[in-house]
Amino acid sequence: MESEKDAEPANTSLAGFDVIDEIKSVLEHDCPATVSCADILALASRDAVALLGGPRWSVPLGRMDSRQASKAAAEDANNLPNPNSDLGELLRVFETHGLDARDFTALSGAHTVGKAHSCDNYRDRVYGDHNIDPSFAALRRRSCEQGRGEAPFDEQTPMRFDNKYYQDLLHRRGLLTSDQELYTHGGEVTSELVELYAKSRKAFFADFARAMVKMGEIRPPEWIPVEVRLNCGMVNN
Repeated sequence: MESEKDAEPANTSLAGFDVIDEIKSVLEHDCPATVSCADILALASRDAVALLGGPRWSVPLGRMDSRQASKAAAEDANNLPNPNSDLGELLRVFETHGLDARDFTALSGAHTVGKAHSCDNYRDRVYGDHNIDPSFAALRRRSCEQGRGEAPFDEQTPMRFDNKYYQDLLHRRGLLTSDQELYTHGGEVTSELVELYAKSRKAFFADFARAMVKMGEIRPPEWIPVEVRLNCGMVNN
């Protein structure tokens, strides 16, 4: 089936599924049909954050894997925000899943690592957004024009989990429109949280860990059939 792994623009550049498959293979050998792919992803995410210098948290286990994986649903902006979403759209998507503005602002801090793989993800921002540092916009435009579309979300420490992402936002150097929207509207709770997280890595880490646990408690709708997949790339027969 076409999967959300194939969804544009957010998911097609994701990598590392071979690592998840390797973990799953070992678990199926030692403890068959017991640990879901969803739990493996949750644990691997926590450990990856910790290895990059970020916080750790207790991961509630017991998730099941869906027997459905909709590419169309993942491309629907009502389910997964796109890089050009404004603040209102972003907050509505998260609220739909029971996550508030604090959760959203903290979870956005995951962009302290990683990168955009294409200029298409940030073209509108660097060519048309006025809420951007001019030198940063010029730098990213040169990248686009030279065919080097890959760009880090956090230009200071792109391979370390820290609070530099929020410091970039204070200086209008957020890469995506959906990043900078956190610190666009004066008086918004998200702007206040950006200022807090930029100053206090401890506050960011605490809220990020709490929000990850909260997000991990989201379950599929009752009408979606679930199982423990034996292979993370396909449903069981």
